[in-house]
Amino acid sequence: MSIDSSDERSGDHQGRSGTPPGLPAHDPTHPVESAVISRLSGNWHRRAAVKRQEPDLDDLFEPDRPDCPDSLLPFRDHPTYLALDDGTKARLRAWGWIAFNKNIQDIEQRVVNPGFALMAAEAFETGLGESMTVAVTQAMVDEQYHTLMHLNASAVTRRRRGWAMPDSALPLGHKARRHEERLAAAATPALRRLDQLAYTTVAEISINAYLDLVADDDAVQPINRATADLHNRDEYCHSSIAAEIAKAAYAHLTPEHRRFFLASLADGMEAFAANDYTTWHRIVELTDVPGGRQMLQDVAASAARKRLLQDFGGLHRLCREMDVLDELPFDWSTVSVG
Repeated sequence: MSIDSSDERSGDHQGRSGTPPGLPAHDPTHPVESAVISRLSGNWHRRAAVKRQEPDLDDLFEPDRPDCPDSLLPFRDHPTYLALDDGTKARLRAWGWIAFNKNIQDIEQRVVNPGFALMAAEAFETGLGESMTVAVTQAMVDEQYHTLMHLNASAVTRRRRGWAMPDSALPLGHKARRHEERLAAAATPALRRLDQLAYTTVAEISINAYLDLVADDDAVQPINRATADLHNRDEYCHSSIAAEIAKAAYAHLTPEHRRFFLASLADGMEAFAANDYTTWHRIVELTDVPGGRQMLQDVAASAARKRLLQDFGGLHRLCREMDVLDELPFDWSTVSVG
């Protein structure tokens, strides 16, 4: 991808439905997508002098639908979970959706936008010039909209379910938490910047597969599917931007810094593939699930337990293009690269 093509996105940056630049492309004839975008636009551009009727996402909520797919529940086939009553299962799924949204918000605000800010400031000497700066700055605007989209989606779930489920009750998401640990451990500012670059690269290239866990499930709440799908459309462009910057930056690194970057990239891949058991322990505590702690311990200790995120095709392609597949300290056999 040429960075100059960054505006050639699905629906382009003006928005097919006439919404402001930065909003995800969407189908104005699709009632759920249109409502999500209209609410997003109304929240972002609200003016005190102009009061407009905002679409009521609550009217589109289908209470009989699960809030998140079973694929987000690491304990979905554990006997303790299977034996729970329907009400407790529904509450766990609702919390799963709140945690999914919070995890994305943590990634956008604590990993991606700080990384994009360094890229826009040419901290990595890519030589890609002004067009890259424009593309990255546009992406940073997108990420603010994405954060708001997921905040809105969680708010609808809380209102319609009648359960408080505050984000503040949950810990920092595993991916952002691991990122902050690496930054704190880095010995120099240069190494911290490389950690930032590596984690931002992993986040932007793997988040499509993460969003697909919800967007591709026909059984879940339509608002939730639409939120994940709309977010996903922008991320296909962002992943191309992140890949081009990573390749350009890597070409200018010293051998020592290359080794450090690849180690950080592999660490980020492990973090993004993992289930967040710290968050789930907090959720089963909040929902008072009988045997919940033991259930999570059983699942975490199971050698047969699969990773949450298994589709690493985009990152495998990037590493192949960089000719570092054999140097990257990551076991590709544990994920899908097709």
